Amino acid sequence: MFHIALYEPEIPPNTGNIIRLAANIGATLHLIEPLGFSLDHKQLRRAGMDYKDIAHVVIHPHWQAFDEWRGNRRLLALTTKGKKSYHEIRYQGEDVLLFGPETRGLPEAVLLSLPDEQRIYLPMAANSRSLNLSNSVAVAAYEAWRQQDFYLE
Repeated sequence: MFHIALYEPEIPPNTGNIIRLAANIGATLHLIEPLGFSLDHKQLRRAGMDYKDIAHVVIHPHWQAFDEWRGNRRLLALTTKGKKSYHEIRYQGEDVLLFGPETRGLPEAVLLSLPDEQRIYLPMAANSRSLNLSNSVAVAAYEAWRQQDFYLE
């Protein structure tokens, strides 16, 4: 099954919603520290921690630890600076969908470390700035899961 990774997430309810989503589609969620909140935050628990027993969440202390874990898995960075739409990708079983923090997106160094075809975007109406993080994760994750015929391991 594919992986969802949040780089330094900032808003507890978004992360809670994504924990719930990951649990329900069988994806592993990776949280890359530092986080903008405590894992004990009330809004995080309300949104998703009642799923903590069925969600597979991995905490990485920093980007380098996450990158080391990733190894040869393909990393697909979701960004408004993407070169290819999310629906043009042929998702593979161990792909990692990477999302940046809500207020600033992924760092330029991370984006530039990836080939153009691994920087993907979600189409939006003209003059739109960005989508909510948990909505973006849901759209991309469901497309990846759909392409896997909604297979659960």
